[in-house]
Amino acid sequence: MTLCSDTSQGEHLTIPRKKAIPDEVREEVERIVSKFNRKMFRNSGIAYSTQYKGKYLYLKRNEHGKPGPICRLTYTGEMDAWEFAIYKYSANGYDPDEWFFPGVNKVDGTIKGAMLAGLEAYPV
Repeated sequence: MTLCSDTSQGEHLTIPRKKAIPDEVREEVERIVSKFNRKMFRNSGIAYSTQYKGKYLYLKRNEHGKPGPICRLTYTGEMDAWEFAIYKYSANGYDPDEWFFPGVNKVDGTIKGAMLAGLEAYPV
């Protein structure tokens, strides 16, 4: 919740904060990731998972119970225009300016493109 004050009356209004990534977008992301996992990994013990924090979607890949970071996507308001940042183990963080890695040609602003890029950048 965001607290706003009206100084002329000394009153406070409580305005609900909107999530940076709306619930309907999150639901669609989950459908896309689930479909990708079924198609690409079929009961292999490997799957992408999601984590949301503000405007960011973190894609991790779980390999036999061990999750590892792959990339961070920034929601821009469009399902096919996510901003991409690869996880760099050498820097222990996400780098939106790194565009020299295997799979960069798969990055197209979509969730699927990000997962495909992750498979080439960090093969299973």
